[in-house]
Amino acid sequence: MWLSEVMLQQTRVETVKPYFHRWLDRFPTLQTLAEAPLDDVLKAWEGLGYYSRARNFHRAVREVAERHDGRIPDDPVAFRGLPGVGRYTAGAVMSIAFGREEALVDGNVRRVFARWTDDPAPADPALWSLAAALAPGARPGDVNQAVMELGATLCVPRAPLCGECPVREHCRAFRRGSQAERPAPKKARPTPHEDTAVALVEHEGRTLLVRRPVDARLGGMWAFPAAVRRRGESVAAAAERAVREGLALEVRAGAAIGTVKHTFTHVRASYHAVRCTLLSGDPRPLHYDAWAWATPADLSSYALPVAQRRIAALAAEPRCSAERTAEPAVPPSTFESLLRY
Repeated sequence: MWLSEVMLQQTRVETVKPYFHRWLDRFPTLQTLAEAPLDDVLKAWEGLGYYSRARNFHRAVREVAERHDGRIPDDPVAFRGLPGVGRYTAGAVMSIAFGREEALVDGNVRRVFARWTDDPAPADPALWSLAAALAPGARPGDVNQAVMELGATLCVPRAPLCGECPVREHCRAFRRGSQAERPAPKKARPTPHEDTAVALVEHEGRTLLVRRPVDARLGGMWAFPAAVRRRGESVAAAAERAVREGLALEVRAGAAIGTVKHTFTHVRASYHAVRCTLLSGDPRPLHYDAWAWATPADLSSYALPVAQRRIAALAAEPRCSAERTAEPAVPPSTFESLLRY
């Protein structure tokens, strides 16, 4: 149950199902997960996104194995103290799995409460206070799940099915006809953009991979060396710099492979991949946790983020080295990113 809650955060149920079943096949017990190396854990999570959830879940399970005799603590304070366990996860696991009178608030619950109270922008303290008022009783987990299910099936963001709602008589927004406006939409903030050069360093039939530091974005995942382009810097120069500064290698950038665009939660990224030839040096992970030379057949065994797998697929196309040679222009807004790649 804990695993499902972690996987479902910011992810659709339909997306999670195959990952959930494959995960249990790979790690059938808490102990097998605790003993697994992080690379295996991230490989099993590959494609699900938000990789910090997998890292934290792995850390938390190891802590359960080492400090709690392999038993998930049923005390809310102890469970909340585990890595990556936030207020929502604690409320869900404690109430549903252990029958504790613990509240929870997720996006569906927030929408239901905003309509019940006809509040366009309910504050977190008010939301959690409402949730806490529903928790006491013999079956707190059932109540919490009922409110979440109500938001997921009837009290949906657009065109809520108020005629089928069993608690519409308690809904102020329904009585006032403002349910379509609750909660009020948040103003979208401009999403920063990163323009990144990616170096595919090829040597003796193998390609250089690096493992990102655990505390970085996509931490613990494998990738190709990369660097955000500086003002006026070409893709080729940035790719060569990425390898030099990250691995103490000298390379020469060659043909362009192509561009892959990817959107994260708080940033949009454009990855311009180029083939690079090794000139001199032995790899040293200056800005990375580890490095590896991988054959094309080896790539599938590494935990690669979605954008990196797309770059690998582009590189495998025979025509890419001959056809994709244009140098993309870089608008000023793409430089000086705070989220270094």
